[in-house]
Order: sequence, then structure tokens, then C-alpha cells
Amino acid sequence: MTALAGKHVLVIGGSSGIGLAAAKAAAKGGAHVTIAARTLARLESAAAEIGHEAKARTIDTSDDESVETFFRNSVWDHVIASAGAGGRGKLPDMTMEAAQGVMNTKFWGYFRIARAAKISPTGSLTFIGGYLGLRPGPSTALIASVNMAIEGLTRGLAVDLAPTRVNTVSPGIIDTPLWDQMSAAAREAMYQKAAETLPARRIGQPEDVAQALIFLMTNPFATGMVMQLEGGALLV
Repeated sequence: MTALAGKHVLVIGGSSGIGLAAAKAAAKGGAHVTIAARTLARLESAAAEIGHEAKARTIDTSDDESVETFFRNSVWDHVIASAGAGGRGKLPDMTMEAAQGVMNTKFWGYFRIARAAKISPTGSLTFIGGYLGLRPGPSTALIASVNMAIEGLTRGLAVDLAPTRVNTVSPGIIDTPLWDQMSAAAREAMYQKAAETLPARRIGQPEDVAQALIFLMTNPFATGMVMQLEGGALLV
């Protein structure tokens, strides 16, 4: 963790879930942490929770001008981009506007970040993807497509942005606010079924993904990687 001491780390989507866990881990490692998302009040609350003089800044990754303005006068050692895309449902039941919104929030959001961010040549850019790209379930065609597009973006950028490193962590079911849209009973039933089925015999926690993100940020030989972190879901 000393590899992060004094480094400037930006976590986009850092006000909750995986992003918040990553920000906490980086701050504990001695990094100067900034978290960014759309809602300032949530960011300020999260920054207080992180401590270590973490800073909060707003950004709308679905908007070109917002992203370009955010990155105009700053250079970062490490950037993490975490976004929940939604997008579940059968394609015939989905409007084009809704489908394009999902793509804009996650894939094009990451694209904008990669295009605008100024990152140290010895630093890294890391995305959060998702294992459904490799193993889609019912009603996940759109989000599976988004996640696979992110994997291709990762490998292409690892070549184009070298020596800055570019990687993706591809999680399975993680206990985050992403699932708060479900009823508490339905969510717990899903978690229990997953824990009984997965070889890991548990669902993931945000801190599990944060560990992977710290590894990718601090390992100077890791680039172009898509790290599957799904508790063995691809095996069953």
C-alpha cells in the first residue's frame, strides 16, 4: 500500500458501493483521494466517511462539457471509473432512448473519461465492468454488450495510452446500493441463492473489489487486464 503514499487518486462514482470502498482503501494507503459523481451532498457525506482529507467534486460523465471541464487543469496518478448501468430487460420491451441512456452512462462515460483525463505516465486508469459480458443471463443482453465493449476499450487503451496502464475489474454479484431498487426480501433471496451456488459460497463485498483495484493500481506490470472477480460464477 505504500506505493500509493502521496499519490493523487481520483475515484469517479466514489460516493457509494465499490467506488467508496476503493476510495477508503486508497486513502488508508496514504493517497490524496478525490471522489467525484453528480450529487454534491452525497459526495460530501462520503468524503467525511473516508476521512484523510478526502475531497469531493462533481462530474456528470454523460455530458461532454462536464467531463472536459473537470479534467482541464488536473493531472492524476490513478483514476478509477465506477458506474452502474442498469439496462436489464428484454430488448423488444426496451425503448431506444432507454437503451442509449444505459450505453451513455457506462460505456460512453468511460470513453469520455479516458479521452479527457490527464494521467501520469507511471499511473493507471481502471474501469469497473461486469461478468455478465462473459456469461449473460436472461434479460441482460444490453448490459452484457456494454461490459464486453468496456473490455475491448480496456485492451485498446492499454496500447494507445502506454506507458499509462489501463485495466478493468469485472465483478459478479456485489452487495452494493445498486440492488436497492429491489425489495429487501427479493434482494436477500437473490443473495442467498448466489451464496449457495457460487464456489466461493458467499456474495462479494465492495471491499473485495477494492482489494483488486489497489492491486491493479500498484502493480507496474499490470496493463490490458480484465480481472474476473465473480466468486466462481463463470464455473457453474
